Amino acid sequence: EVELVESGGGLVQPGGSLKLSCATSGFTFSDAAMTWFRQAPGKGLEWVSSITWSGDRTYYAQSVRGRFTISRDNAKDTLYLQLNSLKTEDTAVYYCVKGYCKSYGGSCEGLGQGTQVTVSS
Repeated sequence: EVELVESGGGLVQPGGSLKLSCATSGFTFSDAAMTWFRQAPGKGLEWVSSITWSGDRTYYAQSVRGRFTISRDNAKDTLYLQLNSLKTEDTAVYYCVKGYCKSYGGSCEGLGQGTQVTVSS
């Protein structure tokens, strides 16, 4: 069973930074592309970023490109998302999922409890 546990969220001021982690189990992490989604209050899931199994290619939503960095450590079965230059509109619950997709479902699975990021002064 795919299990994904996100951590690293918190309250940060605009312009600040956070690093999110996603600990994985139940599948061969080094064989899997991975994706981050987020969900702002009252809105649906929004695709944020994806990374190939090897980490050699990364993809970003226009709204976060140049500010967020996705990465992975296949030796630790862990996915990361570095969030820099945070804006109030980045406030959301952030989720990692197994697979590469821009809409959750189909080729993606494992939506967990997420980690809350709140950007506020």
